[in-house]
Amino acid sequence: MAEEAVLEYLQTHEEIVDSGEFADSKGLEHSDLLSVIKSLNGFRLVDAEDIKREKWILTEEGQAYASSGSPEVQFFLAIPPEGISREELQRRVDGSLYKIGSSQAMKNKWVELGKLLVSRKVESVEDRVRELLIKIKEGEGKDVDLKDIDALKKRKLIALQTWKGYSLRKGPNYAPKRMKAATDLTREQLQKGNWQELEFKEYNFNALGQPTEGGHLHPLLKVRQQFREIFLEMGFEEMPTNNFVESSFWNFDVLFQPQQHPARDSHDTFFLKVPASTQRLPEDYLERVKKVHESGGYGSKGYGYDWKREEAEKNLLRTHTTAVSSRMLYTLAQKPFTPKRYFSIDRVFRNEAVDRTHLAEFHQIEGVVCDRGLTLGDLIGVLNDFFSRLGMTKIKFKPAYNPYTEPSMEIFSYHEGFKKWVEVGNSGMFRPEMLLPMGLPEDVTVIAWGLSLERPTMILYGIDNIRDLFGPKVDLNLIKRNPISRLGVQ
Repeated sequence: MAEEAVLEYLQTHEEIVDSGEFADSKGLEHSDLLSVIKSLNGFRLVDAEDIKREKWILTEEGQAYASSGSPEVQFFLAIPPEGISREELQRRVDGSLYKIGSSQAMKNKWVELGKLLVSRKVESVEDRVRELLIKIKEGEGKDVDLKDIDALKKRKLIALQTWKGYSLRKGPNYAPKRMKAATDLTREQLQKGNWQELEFKEYNFNALGQPTEGGHLHPLLKVRQQFREIFLEMGFEEMPTNNFVESSFWNFDVLFQPQQHPARDSHDTFFLKVPASTQRLPEDYLERVKKVHESGGYGSKGYGYDWKREEAEKNLLRTHTTAVSSRMLYTLAQKPFTPKRYFSIDRVFRNEAVDRTHLAEFHQIEGVVCDRGLTLGDLIGVLNDFFSRLGMTKIKFKPAYNPYTEPSMEIFSYHEGFKKWVEVGNSGMFRPEMLLPMGLPEDVTVIAWGLSLERPTMILYGIDNIRDLFGPKVDLNLIKRNPISRLGVQ
C-alpha cells in the first residue's frame, strides 16, 4: 500500500525528496501516490511541498520528422542533380511534405524553383532539425540552444510538458501507522473498555445535514395553479376535464364545425381505432344539430351538405377543451337557466409535427361566461380584467374567424422583453347555431376565450424550446431548482 510505504520510509528517513522517484523505487503508480500524499498532508501526518519540472517533448509531427527526416531534407533529396519538373516532384513528395519542404528549402537557399525545373543550389545538406529533435527525444533538451527551441516550437514540432509532484517530511501528527478515527462511541466499546485507546473524530456542529429529498412541482403545474387561483378569484367554477377521449359529435359537430372542415382531417386529429365509435349520443339534440348543419335555422342558412351520423360517432383524442364546454352548456340548458362562469385547464391532443414550439400534446386554458344580454363589450372587459391579473396590462384585439364564434378576436399583449406585440390567446362569442340547438334561451349569450399554458410558462421561466419544458426529455434538475415564478413579471 502506498500509504504504508510513505509512513514506513519517513520513520527512518528525514525526507522523501521526489515523489516521482519514490514511486518508481517502490513500484507504485505516481497518480495513486499523489492521492495518498494529499490525504496524509490534510491530516498533517506529513508536510508536503510542491515540485514542478518542465521538459520539452516531441509532438506527433516532431516524432515523424525525428524518424524519417525533416520535410526540407526529404524535399531536397527527392531532387536529382540534373533537376526535375514540378509535376514529377509533386508525385514523388507527399502533398503536405511538399508544401512545408519547398518553403523551408527555399528559405535555407538549398533549391531553386524555375518555371520548368526545380534544381539544387547546393550539393548536400545537413538535417539539423532531425538532429535537434533526436536530442530532445533522448532527454538532452537542456543542451539545445534557446533559439533552436523557439524555432522548433513555432513549427509545432515540440511542446512543453509540466510534471508535478511533492517532497515530503514528517508532519506534526506523524505516526508510523495512521489510526482511523472512530466516529461513534458504541456499546461494545464501553463493555470492552477499549474506547479509552481510540481516537475519536471531532464533531463539526456547524456542518449541514443531508438535504431532505421531497417532491417538486413542475413549472407547468406552478403556473397552472396561479391561473386556477385567478379564475376562482373571478368567480369561475372549474369544469371536469377527465375524459381525454371524446366523440366527434361533442368535439366538432355541436360547435357548428362542418364535417368537411380541414381540422377534422386525420392529419390534424388523432382518431381512435378501438373503440372507433360511440353509440351514446342524445338523439333529440343530435337531430337538431344535424338540421342546423344541413339547412340552418335560428337565422342561419346552415352549410347545405348531407350531414353523416357515422362521422359524428367517430372517437378521437380531444383537440380542445371547448368539447368540455359544449357538454357543460348542454347540461346547463336542460335545467331552468342560471348564469354561470366556467373554466378548465387540461391537456389536448393534435396531430402536430413536433418542433421547438409545437408538441402533439399540450395544455389549453379556457374561460366561459354564460349570461343574458352579454355583448362584445362584456367580452373585452372580462378579458382586460383577466389578463391584468396576469400582469399583462397592454392588451389589444384583432378580428379573426372561428367556426363556432362570431364575432371572434385574437388577443395580443405587448411583451416588454421582446419589444413587440405577441399573440396570447383567442376569443369570441358562441354562435346561435351552437347555443340554441342545446335549448338555451334566445336572450342568453356566451363569451369565451382560450390560451395555451406552455407559452406563458416558457416566457416566465426563460425557456425557448418546448421540449425542454414538457415531454420525456425534461431535465429533472430544472424542476428542482426553479422556484414558483410569479405572474405579472414581464
